[in-house]
Amino acid sequence: MTLSVRTHRATAASVAGLALLLSGCGAGASDDGSVTLGFVNGGDTEFHTCLQASIEDTAHAKNAKLYTANSHQNPGTELSNIEDMISRNVDALIVQTVNVDALKGDIAKAKGANIPIFLTSVVTDDPSEILGAVVVDLKQVGELDAEYIEKQAAGRNVQVGVIAGAPGAASDLLVNGFTKALPANAKVVANQPGMFNAAKAQDVAENMIQAHPDMDYAFVANEEMALAALKAFTAAEADVKIVTVNGTDQGLAAVKDGRFAATVANSALTTGRIAITNTVSLLDDKKTDKIAMSPISLITADNVNNAPQYCSVEEKKKP
Repeated sequence: MTLSVRTHRATAASVAGLALLLSGCGAGASDDGSVTLGFVNGGDTEFHTCLQASIEDTAHAKNAKLYTANSHQNPGTELSNIEDMISRNVDALIVQTVNVDALKGDIAKAKGANIPIFLTSVVTDDPSEILGAVVVDLKQVGELDAEYIEKQAAGRNVQVGVIAGAPGAASDLLVNGFTKALPANAKVVANQPGMFNAAKAQDVAENMIQAHPDMDYAFVANEEMALAALKAFTAAEADVKIVTVNGTDQGLAAVKDGRFAATVANSALTTGRIAITNTVSLLDDKKTDKIAMSPISLITADNVNNAPQYCSVEEKKKP
């Protein structure tokens, strides 16, 4: 007889569960037998906020008990959050990592407790170590923005600035995909991290345009930073065309009115739905892709009205 992942965990945790009951503490599978999940978020950008909203909404719809924590871009906090979720004896952990280098320790810690990990946005080199993942092809996201510049430049020599996010995870994949896909006539004249922080990105943009007043394009690793960079470019009266990432309502509005040249839609709503749905299915050994791809698309003024929804309706209602 083949046992599901949840059955294996239930068997392995039976002694620990008895000890918890005797001590008056409860964790792991809910009393009604529904799955118990932990979600460790990586930061506080709009992507992270909307990803968590989607995960919470979908978990509720699936009758799954959910614990959440936020690592705030700190690998040490991420490991502490993993340890806290382990202490709750969750059936599986969903992790939006702050740093791909931190994953090795996270996975080892969870494996030691016999708790499978499901990743969002990225995947490990050895997928056998994890339950599964929903992957945003961040390399291709960067490539789509680079291809847009190649088409618009049409062979002209152009200068490009890069405002990256926080080193070590999504930003590195985005930026490497972008810079390597640029044509020979597009020269990267500056590449600095904005740390996924609007104020920092505005400072970087101010310094960048002062050093390179003839810059033609800027690739910015998310729309929140891109809007801040736009303020710096506008104040300097510089005609810098911005290409960016996410497809939020604000980003789409900026594409529609010409403040952004292009963005790449990467729906946090869709990623969160896939994460919960596939985690639950994989735990129950249902036929599901171990590594799923979250859809992406280049958005310009020509197709902005067809862009996918980025965030959950309930999240949009929040003040």
